[in-house]
Amino acid sequence: MPSAMTAQYGEDRRIADTGGRTLAGNAVERLPSGRVNGVPTERVRRAAFAGSFGRVLGRLSGRHRRLAFDVAAVGIAALDVWLRVVPEAEGYNYVLSAISVAAVALCRRFPFLVVLITVPGFLAGWAQLAAMIALGVLARQKLLSAQTYVGAALVWLSRFFVWPPEEFLGLDWKTHVHNAIYGCIVAGMPIAIGLLAHAREELSARISELAASRERERMLHAHAVRADERARLAREMHDVVSHQVSLIAMQAGALRVAAADPNAKQVAGTIRMLSTRTLDELRQLVSVLRTTNGDDSPQPRIEDLAQLVSSAGIPATLTVQGPVADLPAPVSGAAYRTVQEALTNVRKHACGAPTAVVVVADADQLRVEVRNDAPEGSVDGVTLPSGGHGLVGLRERAALLDGELEAGPTDSGGFAVKVTFPLVRTLEP
Repeated sequence: MPSAMTAQYGEDRRIADTGGRTLAGNAVERLPSGRVNGVPTERVRRAAFAGSFGRVLGRLSGRHRRLAFDVAAVGIAALDVWLRVVPEAEGYNYVLSAISVAAVALCRRFPFLVVLITVPGFLAGWAQLAAMIALGVLARQKLLSAQTYVGAALVWLSRFFVWPPEEFLGLDWKTHVHNAIYGCIVAGMPIAIGLLAHAREELSARISELAASRERERMLHAHAVRADERARLAREMHDVVSHQVSLIAMQAGALRVAAADPNAKQVAGTIRMLSTRTLDELRQLVSVLRTTNGDDSPQPRIEDLAQLVSSAGIPATLTVQGPVADLPAPVSGAAYRTVQEALTNVRKHACGAPTAVVVVADADQLRVEVRNDAPEGSVDGVTLPSGGHGLVGLRERAALLDGELEAGPTDSGGFAVKVTFPLVRTLEP
């Protein structure tokens, strides 16, 4: 069975080969393939989550993990020395071993220097693990560089050579071969572990980059689909709405020329003026829909209220108190649209009623009030069509800016629309 997207936009609107999501406005449809460039979307989502979680965890606990590594390395090196102490050893054996253990705390900052410091403690003392830890850190940071080879040779020599020299010279050749082999293991194992840790870090970084690129690709795909949908809406609005409004303007112009009654001429002129203004606003809206960012086109502001009130077609007054020139663009535009909708409602339901528009701006908030008196007698003429969504849209617009809108009848039989926009946005604790 075809989906709602297929029924509305046609089969060519689907992107079944690439998978992922197709966005049309706020609608989201997951295509049957369930894949993004051949990769299951669930796996991409898990990879993106893992990469984001890893980056946050790394920022939060990076310093603590490094400190814990230093403490653990020093503790293991000290335990190794303590377990291998020989009571009849010379004093310099203790000194060299203690220096080697203490130097391990600096192996992340000066890995090669720490290797050079720990080699005497390994050769003439008991700091074998201290030297191995320093060599592993060196390999992790420098990889297979000249410093790593030099450090590996020194650690191998420290394991192969037996202190004191007299004891080394008294060993047989089989023991020398055994020590040489064991020295390769002692020097090679920390290098292998260091290279493995470095490779793991590189792989983790590449996975994070891949997850980020997948997310960027998904966002670009969504933006492209939304831009296509906005262009389609712009074409439909331009072709349908502008055609009808143009016919209204043309008929009003013909009526103004042909009518003999001055009142009819005036009404026809008003209709033509409003139709022309509607066409201008429609062109602005179409230009907004044709762009990827709706903020590129100029939007009406509070400074334009004077022209709006003067051409409202009803007896209306405007009072502005406080500085309004530096208001944020979203707040200023929302205030303009509120007054525009309120005046439209007055023309529809209380035509001819005196109306007062009051705008008060201070340091903390902007207050806008549109109040009309009760209409004199009954409203003649044909009732203008109303969708009933004007005040709902105003409330939604105010809520987006943390504002409040109140609308209702007054005690005198009129109607009042009040909206308040905060100019200082408070952060939630």
